[in-house]
Amino acid sequence: MTGKKIRVKGPATVSNLSCGFDVIGLALDEPFDIVDIELTDTGKVVIDDIRCSKTLSRDPEKNVVGAVLKAASALGGSRAGFRVSIDKGIRPGSGIGSSGASSAAAAFGANLLLGEIFTPAEMVRLAMEGERLASGSAHADNVAPALLGGITLVRSYDPLDIIELHVPPELFCVVIHPETEIKTSVARGLLDREVSLTTAVKQWGNLAGLVAGLFREDYDLIGRSLIDFVAEPKRSVLIKGFDQLKKTALECGALGAGISGSGPSVYALCRGRDSAVAVMKGMSGAMKSLGIRFDAYMSAVNRSGTQVC
Repeated sequence: MTGKKIRVKGPATVSNLSCGFDVIGLALDEPFDIVDIELTDTGKVVIDDIRCSKTLSRDPEKNVVGAVLKAASALGGSRAGFRVSIDKGIRPGSGIGSSGASSAAAAFGANLLLGEIFTPAEMVRLAMEGERLASGSAHADNVAPALLGGITLVRSYDPLDIIELHVPPELFCVVIHPETEIKTSVARGLLDREVSLTTAVKQWGNLAGLVAGLFREDYDLIGRSLIDFVAEPKRSVLIKGFDQLKKTALECGALGAGISGSGPSVYALCRGRDSAVAVMKGMSGAMKSLGIRFDAYMSAVNRSGTQVC
């Protein structure tokens, strides 16, 4: 039925969690994007407005929301069109899933407007089309937790197999976002296309340890596993003060810390709200000492994912 409207909120996410490059991510309570979508019978996607961002294109061919809605119309076998306005609460290039949040919101909203015709896995695939446009890679480590909530593992991309992991009740996340931008495509370009067997074995061990730690609610094991031998050594050079920021987080009691997504945001996992407050205070102080403007967020793991708002 044309003329139906919906407002959807897609949350920020922290992907990779150090040892899980392109396969693991968690959803945050804030920040988030809000996407207003109206169903039309034009067969076209029209983006009327993008608030809080001067850099994103309203051309649906160049915007992740447009890419997702076009894919939804095609997959649904309909001539449905959509009119859209976007409120960008997550700055592009932040490393906390800006494109993923908008993509997830678009996939979730399209599914509801078209009569809930897509499975959760199909919605993830639709949202991945937004990521393909944004970074050249149709990865799911941001869009899966953004859509489903919690902490997710991409066991396989072909066929797509998303595993929802256990969320320990005291797990909190702190994110420090410097007021700089790192394009995902640039950050990906720094990575080696191949890694040594020795490096791979260490990384696999940490990823397995992280998953085990989550299910066992073993916070020490979670912390020991948050070590990245693949991306962080290459990407950390793009983030001014990264080493100091990570060191401060650990000194203030964080379980572990690292680069969120492709950066420049830096995340820290903590046990309990009080610990997270102390870690955020310490990391914020480190940023101020470096003279870098930043935003700071503290959140329990968002278990709801994308929602109507």
